[in-house]
Amino acid sequence: MPKSNITGFPEISFESGDPITRPMALNELPRQFQVDHNIDIIKKRHERVAQSIKMFWGHRDCAEYLQSLIISGGDGSAHERIGFTPEVMTALFNLARLNEAK
Repeated sequence: MPKSNITGFPEISFESGDPITRPMALNELPRQFQVDHNIDIIKKRHERVAQSIKMFWGHRDCAEYLQSLIISGGDGSAHERIGFTPEVMTALFNLARLNEAK
């Protein structure tokens, strides 16, 4: 079996006409993907809250519910929270923005 001098990955070369690519930013992805992605983030730690958002999504009450979660840290049903993680808060803000944009 002849030994080859090529090991590992092949060399990458860029031609002057090749387009430069980058991963899409989350806000550039389709709206429904963004909604689902943010609800999934919330669902990891707060399944009941995520289910409530899904139930309210598309209704005018959704904005009030998201606002109550963000401002008071509770859902208005005696389920007060000490606070949300930064990741969950970001997801709640993103959902509020997406809800307003529709």
